[in-house]
Amino acid sequence: MTGAVVLAAGASVRLGQPKQLVVRDGETLVHRAARVLLEAGCSPVVVVEGAVGLGEALKDLRVEVVRCADWQAGQGASLKRGVASLGARCEGVVVLLVDQLRVTAADVRALVDAPGQVAAAEYEGVLGVPARFSGESVDVLRGLEDGEGARGWLARNRAQVTRVPMSHAAIDLDVPADLSR
Repeated sequence: MTGAVVLAAGASVRLGQPKQLVVRDGETLVHRAARVLLEAGCSPVVVVEGAVGLGEALKDLRVEVVRCADWQAGQGASLKRGVASLGARCEGVVVLLVDQLRVTAADVRALVDAPGQVAAAEYEGVLGVPARFSGESVDVLRGLEDGEGARGWLARNRAQVTRVPMSHAAIDLDVPADLSR
Protein backbone atom coordinates (compact mmCIF):
# COMPACT_ATOMS: atom_id res chain seq x y z
CA MET A 1 0.00 0.00 0.00
CA THR A 2 1.20 3.49 -0.82
CA GLY A 3 0.47 6.21 1.71
CA ALA A 4 0.69 9.93 1.12
CA VAL A 5 1.74 13.13 2.82
CA VAL A 6 0.26 16.53 1.98
CA LEU A 7 2.62 19.31 3.02
CA ALA A 8 0.32 22.07 4.27
CA ALA A 9 2.06 23.53 7.33
CA GLY A 10 3.43 26.83 6.02
CA ALA A 11 2.25 30.36 6.81
CA SER A 12 1.84 31.49 3.16
CA VAL A 13 3.55 34.79 3.97
CA ARG A 14 4.13 35.81 0.33
CA LEU A 15 0.50 35.08 -0.57
CA GLY A 16 -0.82 37.13 2.35
CA GLN A 17 -3.45 34.54 3.32
CA PRO A 18 -3.42 30.83 4.18
CA LYS A 19 -3.08 29.11 0.80
CA GLN A 20 -4.35 25.89 2.35
CA LEU A 21 -7.80 27.49 2.70
CA VAL A 22 -7.93 29.25 -0.68
CA VAL A 23 -11.08 28.11 -2.48
CA ARG A 24 -10.92 27.02 -6.14
CA ASP A 25 -13.95 25.53 -7.86
CA GLY A 26 -15.81 25.39 -4.53
CA GLU A 27 -13.09 23.45 -2.71
CA THR A 28 -10.19 24.48 -0.49
CA LEU A 29 -6.74 23.62 -1.78
CA VAL A 30 -6.04 21.37 1.20
CA HIS A 31 -9.29 19.46 0.63
CA ARG A 32 -8.49 19.12 -3.07
CA ALA A 33 -4.97 17.82 -2.45
CA ALA A 34 -6.19 15.21 0.05
CA ARG A 35 -9.10 14.20 -2.18
CA VAL A 36 -6.82 13.71 -5.21
CA LEU A 37 -4.56 11.41 -3.21
CA LEU A 38 -7.52 9.40 -1.93
CA GLU A 39 -8.95 9.11 -5.46
CA ALA A 40 -5.56 7.84 -6.62
CA GLY A 41 -5.81 5.02 -4.08
CA CYS A 42 -3.28 6.29 -1.54
CA SER A 43 -3.93 5.13 2.00
CA PRO A 44 -3.44 6.37 4.59
CA VAL A 45 -3.29 10.04 3.63
CA VAL A 46 -1.64 12.33 6.19
CA VAL A 47 -2.06 16.10 6.03
CA VAL A 48 0.60 18.04 7.93
CA GLU A 49 -0.65 21.28 9.47
CA GLY A 50 1.30 23.97 11.27
CA ALA A 51 0.54 27.68 10.90
CA VAL A 52 -3.16 27.03 10.30
CA GLY A 53 -5.50 24.41 11.71
CA LEU A 54 -6.95 22.30 8.89
CA GLY A 55 -9.20 19.74 10.57
CA GLU A 56 -12.43 21.57 9.78
CA ALA A 57 -11.58 21.82 6.06
CA LEU A 58 -10.97 18.06 5.92
CA LYS A 59 -13.70 16.71 8.19
CA ASP A 60 -15.53 14.86 5.41
CA LEU A 61 -12.42 13.01 4.16
CA ARG A 62 -10.78 9.90 5.60
CA VAL A 63 -7.43 11.53 6.27
CA GLU A 64 -5.18 11.97 9.28
CA VAL A 65 -4.25 15.51 10.25
CA VAL A 66 -0.99 15.79 12.17
CA ARG A 67 0.52 18.93 13.61
CA CYS A 68 4.14 19.85 12.98
CA ALA A 69 5.12 21.94 16.00
CA ASP A 70 8.37 23.05 14.33
CA TRP A 71 6.86 23.86 10.92
CA GLN A 72 8.81 27.14 10.84
CA ALA A 73 12.05 25.14 10.60
CA GLY A 74 11.20 24.33 6.98
CA GLN A 75 9.59 21.86 4.64
CA GLY A 76 11.88 19.03 5.72
CA ALA A 77 10.54 19.25 9.27
CA SER A 78 6.97 18.92 8.01
CA LEU A 79 7.87 16.09 5.66
CA LYS A 80 9.62 14.15 8.40
CA ARG A 81 6.60 14.64 10.69
CA GLY A 82 4.24 13.27 8.03
CA VAL A 83 6.44 10.28 7.23
CA ALA A 84 6.85 9.54 10.95
CA SER A 85 3.06 9.54 11.31
CA LEU A 86 2.78 6.92 8.56
CA GLY A 87 5.35 4.77 10.35
CA ALA A 88 5.66 1.28 8.86
CA ARG A 89 2.07 1.14 7.59
CA CYS A 90 3.05 1.71 3.95
CA GLU A 91 5.50 0.34 1.42
CA GLY A 92 5.74 3.74 -0.22
CA VAL A 93 4.91 7.42 0.24
CA VAL A 94 3.64 10.02 -2.22
CA VAL A 95 4.54 13.59 -1.31
CA LEU A 96 2.32 16.43 -2.58
CA LEU A 97 2.36 20.16 -1.87
CA VAL A 98 -0.96 21.67 -0.84
CA ASP A 99 -0.85 24.29 -3.61
CA GLN A 100 -0.16 22.07 -6.63
CA LEU A 101 -3.72 22.61 -7.82
CA ARG A 102 -3.33 21.09 -11.29
CA VAL A 103 -2.07 17.67 -10.14
CA THR A 104 -4.70 14.97 -10.69
CA ALA A 105 -5.38 11.48 -9.38
CA ALA A 106 -4.12 10.13 -12.73
CA ASP A 107 -0.82 11.97 -12.18
CA VAL A 108 -0.46 10.41 -8.73
CA ARG A 109 -1.25 6.95 -10.11
CA ALA A 110 1.43 7.45 -12.78
CA LEU A 111 3.97 8.10 -10.01
CA VAL A 112 2.81 5.09 -7.99
CA ASP A 113 2.95 2.82 -11.06
CA ALA A 114 6.34 4.07 -12.29
CA PRO A 115 9.27 1.66 -11.96
CA GLY A 116 12.05 2.08 -9.43
CA GLN A 117 12.15 3.08 -5.80
CA VAL A 118 11.80 6.82 -6.50
CA ALA A 119 9.60 8.48 -9.11
CA ALA A 120 9.20 12.23 -9.41
CA ALA A 121 7.38 14.78 -11.50
CA GLU A 122 9.58 16.45 -14.11
CA TYR A 123 8.71 20.03 -14.99
CA GLU A 124 10.57 23.10 -16.17
CA GLY A 125 13.80 21.10 -16.33
CA VAL A 126 13.72 19.99 -12.70
CA LEU A 127 12.61 16.97 -10.72
CA GLY A 128 10.25 17.75 -7.88
CA VAL A 129 7.12 16.82 -6.05
CA PRO A 130 4.76 15.23 -6.36
CA ALA A 131 7.07 12.31 -5.94
CA ARG A 132 6.83 8.72 -4.76
CA PHE A 133 9.41 7.07 -2.52
CA SER A 134 9.19 3.29 -1.99
CA GLY A 135 10.95 0.67 0.08
CA GLU A 136 14.27 1.73 1.52
CA SER A 137 14.08 5.09 -0.24
CA VAL A 138 11.49 6.25 2.32
CA ASP A 139 14.44 6.53 4.73
CA VAL A 140 15.71 9.38 2.54
CA LEU A 141 12.72 11.45 3.68
CA ARG A 142 13.38 10.67 7.33
CA GLY A 143 16.95 11.93 6.97
CA LEU A 144 16.31 15.29 5.30
CA GLU A 145 17.47 18.50 6.96
CA ASP A 146 14.58 20.52 8.39
CA GLY A 147 15.06 23.34 5.89
CA GLU A 148 15.25 21.05 2.86
CA GLY A 149 12.36 19.44 1.07
CA ALA A 150 12.54 16.43 -1.23
CA ARG A 151 13.47 18.55 -4.26
CA GLY A 152 17.10 18.99 -3.20
CA TRP A 153 17.59 15.26 -2.75
CA LEU A 154 15.93 14.58 -6.11
CA ALA A 155 18.27 17.06 -7.83
CA ARG A 156 21.37 15.49 -6.26
CA ASN A 157 20.28 11.94 -7.09
CA ARG A 158 18.75 12.32 -10.58
CA ALA A 159 20.21 9.01 -11.77
CA GLN A 160 18.18 7.12 -9.14
CA VAL A 161 14.88 8.79 -10.04
CA THR A 162 12.28 7.69 -12.58
CA ARG A 163 11.06 10.83 -14.32
CA VAL A 164 7.32 11.28 -14.90
CA PRO A 165 6.60 14.23 -17.23
CA MET A 166 4.14 16.56 -15.46
CA SER A 167 4.55 20.15 -16.67
CA HIS A 168 1.40 21.32 -14.89
CA ALA A 169 2.89 20.35 -11.49
CA ALA A 170 4.93 23.57 -11.73
CA ILE A 171 1.74 25.61 -11.28
CA ASP A 172 1.26 26.62 -7.66
CA LEU A 173 0.17 29.58 -5.55
CA ASP A 174 2.88 31.68 -3.96
CA VAL A 175 2.03 35.37 -4.51
CA PRO A 176 -1.27 37.27 -4.93
CA ALA A 177 -0.84 37.45 -8.73
CA ASP A 178 -0.98 33.63 -8.83
CA LEU A 179 -4.59 33.76 -7.62
CA SER A 180 -5.73 35.27 -10.91
CA ARG A 181 -4.08 32.60 -13.09
